[in-house]
Amino acid sequence: MLILEYNYVFMAGLKINILLAEDNEGDILLTSEIIEESFSNNPLSVVKDGAAAIDFLYKRGKFKDVPQPDLILLDINMPKKSGLEVLEIIKKDPELKSIPTVILTTSSSFKDKMIAEKHSADYFFTKPLEDYQLQLILNGIRH
Repeated sequence: MLILEYNYVFMAGLKINILLAEDNEGDILLTSEIIEESFSNNPLSVVKDGAAAIDFLYKRGKFKDVPQPDLILLDINMPKKSGLEVLEIIKKDPELKSIPTVILTTSSSFKDKMIAEKHSADYFFTKPLEDYQLQLILNGIRH
């Protein structure tokens, strides 16, 4: 797991907009439930493929009025663009690269972790995401 410093300053209780890019309905449901039950003051937006994640981040098409996310959760294996492809775009963009980005995968492959680290992922977790992991991330953003 790789943790980087952030240029964000959050006060306790401030809402953190979360973007989840995930194509698996079961994982969407599990992550949504964790956020709703334990972190309900943090709005969650969901997209189901990597191309939609990019459109969301650049506020294109139907996403033109969405809030900029404060945290991005990316499934590593998605249709259209993989989570790693989306991560690479995020980290090369001066406007997006400071947004904390989490890679989520069903694999605990060392190779996947190294690729995520190479592309400057802030966190790498094996799915399903647990509430304590999300708390760790949110605490890091808030401080």
